[in-house]
Amino acid sequence: MAPVPPGVRFLASFNRDQWYRAFTFALTFLLYTSFHLSRKPISIVKSELHKNCSLLRELPTDSSPQQLSLPVETDCSWKPFDKGNYKQLLGTMDYSFLCAYAVGMYLSGIIGERLPIRLYLTVGMLTSGLFTCLFGLGYVYNIHSLGFYIFAQIANGLVQTTGWPSVVTCIGNWFGKGRRGLIMGLWNSHTSVGNILGSLIAGYYVSSNWGLSFIVPGIIIAVMGIICFLFLIERECFQLALSLTECCPPFKKSWSSVNGHKHLYLQYKQEAKVQSSDTELLLGQDSTGVCVPVQQIVVVKSGAEPSAISFMGALHIPGVVEFSLCLLFAKLVSYTFLFWLPLYITKAAHLDAKKAGDLSTLFDVGGIIGGILAGVVSDKLGKRATTCAIMLLLAAPTLYGFSMMSQFGPGPTIGMLLVCGGLVNGPYALITTAVSADLGTHKSLKGNARALSTVTAIIDGTGSVGAALGPLLAGLLSAHGWDQVFYMLMTADFLALLLLLRLVMKELRSNKSPPGAAVELKEH
Repeated sequence: MAPVPPGVRFLASFNRDQWYRAFTFALTFLLYTSFHLSRKPISIVKSELHKNCSLLRELPTDSSPQQLSLPVETDCSWKPFDKGNYKQLLGTMDYSFLCAYAVGMYLSGIIGERLPIRLYLTVGMLTSGLFTCLFGLGYVYNIHSLGFYIFAQIANGLVQTTGWPSVVTCIGNWFGKGRRGLIMGLWNSHTSVGNILGSLIAGYYVSSNWGLSFIVPGIIIAVMGIICFLFLIERECFQLALSLTECCPPFKKSWSSVNGHKHLYLQYKQEAKVQSSDTELLLGQDSTGVCVPVQQIVVVKSGAEPSAISFMGALHIPGVVEFSLCLLFAKLVSYTFLFWLPLYITKAAHLDAKKAGDLSTLFDVGGIIGGILAGVVSDKLGKRATTCAIMLLLAAPTLYGFSMMSQFGPGPTIGMLLVCGGLVNGPYALITTAVSADLGTHKSLKGNARALSTVTAIIDGTGSVGAALGPLLAGLLSAHGWDQVFYMLMTADFLALLLLLRLVMKELRSNKSPPGAAVELKEH
């Protein structure tokens, strides 16, 4: 008999649970990559929306009368971004999306706890694809109404809130706390990967047909929504299938309630073989077989059914308020870069929209490295707040350095983009993933995993308030010079650092503890 190939032997060493973990990790990574991929085009298209107007204004004075008398639709096909207040108008579009996202996020987590994650996420991705394409259709149908684009942004912001609580809940329930920082750091790179892909796709079409910069990402996220519906496996479904198999089905089941507790009773048929079912699909045919005659009635499960946590109940979890407010300012900085960096590069480095979009992806490359580094360090130290504080402390002077170095050509700009991306996105990534998962499975919840979606939504929803304010303030302040924008970003970093000081002091006073202990503080 021929020996088993080493590759096959390696694959066979993993059990079914490990395969489902890996599959869920990869699938949720791709799902949320498509969310960020569909958000990025607006930052790439901004410079093109105004460029169409400003370049025509700069025609030589000896231009022929025929050129100067062209109708408005030809002169400036994308009103109202041809005016001097175009930065404020572009900032308003950003604010519309992010404000809707912030408000919707608080509701999304509460709704998501009460609905199947797979269906909830699928509907959100399909509708997000629809509204992303709708924005691009403004180019196809030559629409110049600011209200149309703001409506598309608001609607898209609301439906995109289905994504984050759903994927964090799914991945958080599949992975324990042991190496959560590393796993979440690797997994959270989907944010930067999505931004990079979104920049490249939007940049490819921006100069020729900017409508496709939105339509193509819209189609991608819709297709990923269908894949989500077909393949996403929730941890609860797998655990239920496993527990039922261990009880040796087939069976008749009934529930009874005693003193507020629910008991599940299973009545077995002797010597009966298991038929095809969801359990067999999840666990395989080898996990089932012929039942051995046992007691006719067996109690399988006893305990109070966990209920969804309330909004105020989630706020009382130690650390939720501090990390939420910290994320408000950290996300303000990150999303200001997300929405305004390409336009800043076009002005500071005098590059066209495509080259500026390509160069801006280096910020996200640095974000991938920073997110992974933050996760590894916080796992090693067991101190999430301290890790975030160190990176925030280093980020502020780095932002000032970037504002100075970006004027000296592409070389220094590339280096500073990588460093800024790591230090800015590191704390943001850690708080929205590992910290949220730690708090959502805090010991005070007594194993109620259904709270994870609400806790994640509160933290990210509060952060999204900062994400809405950042681009809006950037639009207003940039009219007085880009230096004002960078001063605002540095101030936000210092405020985020101050909000973490209480948690940092607690961590530093405690002895070295296992991962996740940084947020397991005393009740208050």
